[in-house]
Amino acid sequence: MSFYSYKNCNQDSCPGVITGDCTRGLREKVCVQVKKVYDSCMQQEQLSNVKVKLTDMVPVCECDCPQPPFTPPIAFESCRSSSINGAIRNLTIDRLCDRPNFARVRANVDIPIDILFTDFNGRQGIGKATVTVKKDVLLCIPDDSVVPFTIEALVSAICVSGCYCGDSTFEITLCATIILKVLAEVEMLVPSYGLCAAPPCEEFSESVCDEFFSLPIYPQDPCGTEGCSTAAAGMPCLCGK
Repeated sequence: MSFYSYKNCNQDSCPGVITGDCTRGLREKVCVQVKKVYDSCMQQEQLSNVKVKLTDMVPVCECDCPQPPFTPPIAFESCRSSSINGAIRNLTIDRLCDRPNFARVRANVDIPIDILFTDFNGRQGIGKATVTVKKDVLLCIPDDSVVPFTIEALVSAICVSGCYCGDSTFEITLCATIILKVLAEVEMLVPSYGLCAAPPCEEFSESVCDEFFSLPIYPQDPCGTEGCSTAAAGMPCLCGK
């Protein structure tokens, strides 16, 4: 089963929502090594009529035998980002005198994408390309330290339309999301409830009877042993006359 399996719910040694006193069960202060996010910002935009050249066009089939070249005309099928990690190039950070701790951050963010297409014979292929987006934003930048901060980009994109222009080049229109982050690898002191207990894996099965078996044996009293809850709020109790 997993941490969140219904067979393993409400375990103190598993992650989940805290109910009641959040300090109950705290055992120690622990030092963990993490990437701290000092600042971040997100921009979403539509990029229209972007021309990209595929670096590699291979058949979708997994056969190892040599494949003939794709036969034109080639029809665009779809495309989307192949990784959430965007490459940052030409990064410049200019601190602002009139806004302490802020800086103008400029960079080219490369979004890796996969383009799916079909040739004249109906043979599917896939190729890799890169879409570059220029960014010019304001971010809160920490002061210089022994451990330097870094700027990283989380990216995601999906195509709206596209067409083949020839010479392994496509013209595409896509929706892109870019999140820029100011990060640093730090050792942080955090409260701890102790180590997680890894539950055993739950083998997949249809489990058609589990929902039925989880029902109570007897009907539950809707009013309970403490009376109708609405009566306590000043409302008439209709649960039992």
